[in-house]
Amino acid sequence: MPYAFDKCPERPANIEQILNGLDRYNPETTTVFQEYVNQQCEEKFFDCYSCLALLKLYQFNPHLIHPETITNILVKSLTIFPSPAFSLALALLPPSTIPFGNTSGAAIPTTELTESIQKLTRISTLLESAQYDVFWATLDSDDVYADLYSDVAGFEDLIRIRIAGEVGKTFREIDMRVLSAWLDLRGEALTKFAQTACGWSMSGEKVKIPSNSENEARAEIKGERVGVEQFGRVFRRGMEAPA
Repeated sequence: MPYAFDKCPERPANIEQILNGLDRYNPETTTVFQEYVNQQCEEKFFDCYSCLALLKLYQFNPHLIHPETITNILVKSLTIFPSPAFSLALALLPPSTIPFGNTSGAAIPTTELTESIQKLTRISTLLESAQYDVFWATLDSDDVYADLYSDVAGFEDLIRIRIAGEVGKTFREIDMRVLSAWLDLRGEALTKFAQTACGWSMSGEKVKIPSNSENEARAEIKGERVGVEQFGRVFRRGMEAPA
């Protein structure tokens, strides 16, 4: 069951209290939020609302920025694509950390953080545009990516689950070679994931996906009844003599 954007079932009471009070704007709560981000990375859940609150604090207090926490939030945002979480997080970063889209003409200094943001934005674009095979190839092309998501437990499996969710919304049947490239899994690992994690079945070189509300083809007939009286005004204006 999906939860509202500002809700998270794993959120502890002290974080809930901060978010619902004025302390969410208190710079002293940044350390509390940072520790909570670490907890999310370790325990495989994501509280988007609290992460955005922390980024807002960074926006007001740039001297408190913790680069590793920012990259961890962006990486966690990727694990719930295609939600807008990554774009929302990116929009809250201070301008000095954004390596692109600068309209002031001033050069943004290249730092480890700006390079990390640029790389994460690249793979976010690949996920959003369903270039899943290119996404995995990009991850493997540079060891920096492994360093960026090293703090996020189960990152690759979380991404696979989201990709499988998008596949399940679109297909009733998919070629195993295509699915293998999209999930970066092969052989028994692919079969086990498809059957156990997704509930799909294998038929030769094809993967069968059960019907659901998204991938089921349904005829839709739309009709619109328009009465002559609705055109009365148009007819009257047409009959009027020109001025």
